[in-house]
Amino acid sequence: MPYPHRPRSAYLHIPFCHRRCYYCDFAVVPLGDQAQAEDGPGSASIRDYLELLLREIDSAPAGPPLSTVYFGGGTPSLLTANQIGSLLAALRDHYGLQQGAEITLEMDPASFDQRKLQDLIGHGINRVSLGGQSFDDAVLLDLGRRHRSSDLREACLWMQDAHRSGSLRSWSLDLIQNLPGQTPDHWLDQLEQAIATGAPHLSVYDLSVEPGTVFERRQRRGDLALPPEALAVDLMALTGRQLAAAGLSRYEISNYARPGHASRHNRVYWSGAGWWGFGMGATSGAFGERLPRPRTREGYRAWLVEQTAVPNPTPDHWPPIPIDDQLLVGLRRREGVALEPIGCPEPQTLIERWRQLIAAGLVAQRAGRWQLTDPEGMALSNQVLVEVLLWWEDCSDLAPTDPVPS
Repeated sequence: MPYPHRPRSAYLHIPFCHRRCYYCDFAVVPLGDQAQAEDGPGSASIRDYLELLLREIDSAPAGPPLSTVYFGGGTPSLLTANQIGSLLAALRDHYGLQQGAEITLEMDPASFDQRKLQDLIGHGINRVSLGGQSFDDAVLLDLGRRHRSSDLREACLWMQDAHRSGSLRSWSLDLIQNLPGQTPDHWLDQLEQAIATGAPHLSVYDLSVEPGTVFERRQRRGDLALPPEALAVDLMALTGRQLAAAGLSRYEISNYARPGHASRHNRVYWSGAGWWGFGMGATSGAFGERLPRPRTREGYRAWLVEQTAVPNPTPDHWPPIPIDDQLLVGLRRREGVALEPIGCPEPQTLIERWRQLIAAGLVAQRAGRWQLTDPEGMALSNQVLVEVLLWWEDCSDLAPTDPVPS
């Protein structure tokens, strides 16, 4: 399956945050709780980085007007509205923005006020992803979060007001489930509070313990008791039931939305389409291959110098989307993936690897498409995806390597 078009989506990584949360392994630059983007602690670092980011945008391959833009981090809301506006202006000058483009900014409670939200909207932000994670102060403290539940509730009220007025097209609220010591009653309370905010989109992520994090060190010490697998499945089932009853349907493993509020940008990733990536630690997915940037500012600066000597790909040399990528992202979606249309080599061998998972009710075929079951398969998706990777290693010599003409 070739990339027939240049990407129409862009991801910009803003690495700065006040502090690194205990579960975070992203490419971030903590600046301290007193950091200010315009004229205060950390402001010089931010200005220096933005110069690099603008340089990368200016030197990027040409492409059609963008239909989605996503500012992730880090805490992009640390930047001033004018700084976000300058980045959007650079994208507009280089690519153009389609009318009605979805432009999302990740924001953390306690990193902005209502006036700043309106200023950001005035510069073109029309969708916000709010990093709430929990309405419980004890949980927020245990996660290493800077904000408190009162900050989150206030931020949600500002989102409601902007959404009702029509100035903000949509917004999403993040929550983390399967936390240490979490019980069904506690999680039900969190879900009810999230639903009460009126958020038209919820992202509900399982806690993942990553190498090098505070949580990983706690786990090694035996000081991090995560819920057992059976409880994790029950919590995900509870999530699905409660959100469905509230009118939010699941369209991907971790994402639920009211009609018309699914994230267009994230669906680009999960559909296997391409995207531009900019910034330290960002990965682009243009031209059929993943291109990660270095995870430090020094490495990113040196990488930018090297990239100026690399010719831009031409349509005749765009490779196909790797089949393992198509499978991994396709299985995350509710609609699943069909094996034959993506050129899956010897699909029966993959189905055979899944046989025990099919018998356990984690994977099923419906209307010719293979899907993770909901909630069991979604909750235990890693078991299915690991089998995809092992299968791909076994048959990688059968994967197509020649470019497919566009």
